[in-house]
Amino acid sequence: MQPETNHRYIETVGRRKTSVARVRITPQAKNSFVINDKNLNIYFPTDELRMVAVESLDKAKITQKFKITVVVKGGGVHSQAEAVRHGIARGLIDYDKELRKDIKKLGFLKRDPRAKERRKFGLKKARKAPQWSKR
Repeated sequence: MQPETNHRYIETVGRRKTSVARVRITPQAKNSFVINDKNLNIYFPTDELRMVAVESLDKAKITQKFKITVVVKGGGVHSQAEAVRHGIARGLIDYDKELRKDIKKLGFLKRDPRAKERRKFGLKKARKAPQWSKR
């Protein structure tokens, strides 16, 4: 399928907790994946993190090859991997509108709103109260 936009690349943003991933997807002859000027295997050291990052590409069952460059900031490594997944999913939708139904069903288009709750005064953590003493 031909890209519906006439641009050289598709740029999208993926977010999770405090991580923000700026993703550029360019149709190419072979797959390549660069995150913060590092190879995917170097930036995400474990198989689980790599799998999370490219999950939207794998599950979309798309035959086209892409050059994907990502600039990701903030958060931890797992949060960054999920932000990359979110950005790639959004980019694939821009590339081919037919994929929206499948990717949306997997939940990759939704920005996961869960984040750490702020600490309230008078409490030790967000909800943990100091030990109660009768006297």
